[in-house]
Amino acid sequence: QVQLVESGGGLVQAGGSLRLSCAASGRTFGSYAMGWFRPAQGKERELVASISGGGSIWYADSVKGRFTISRDNAKNTVYLQMNSLIPDDTAVYSCAATTPDENSWPYWGKGTLVTVFS
Repeated sequence: QVQLVESGGGLVQAGGSLRLSCAASGRTFGSYAMGWFRPAQGKERELVASISGGGSIWYADSVKGRFTISRDNAKNTVYLQMNSLIPDDTAVYSCAATTPDENSWPYWGKGTLVTVFS
C-alpha cells in the first residue's frame, strides 16, 4: 500500500509560482511512476505531468513550458513547480502513483488546492 500526501497549494496571483510536493510512503518509491492530476472539463481528471521511475517525463500541452515535474527518491517526494500561473490552472491538484505492474493509477493523495486570481 502506498500513501501519498500533497502540500504546497495556495492562493497566488496570475503570473506567480507555486511548488507542490507529494510525499510517498513505501520502500520502493524509486520504482513508482508518479503523476499530478487535476479535474478537467468533460472528464473526471486530466494528467498534468508524470515522471517514471527511470526519469521519463511527460507534460500536458496546457502546461508545457510552465510546469516542471521532478522527484527526489532519497526523500520519497515528487514535486510540481508551477510558473506563469493563469486562472485556468485553478484546481485541486492530486498526486498519484503506479507501479510497473499496473495499467492504471491505483494510489492517490487527497489533493491540494491551487487558486490563481487575476
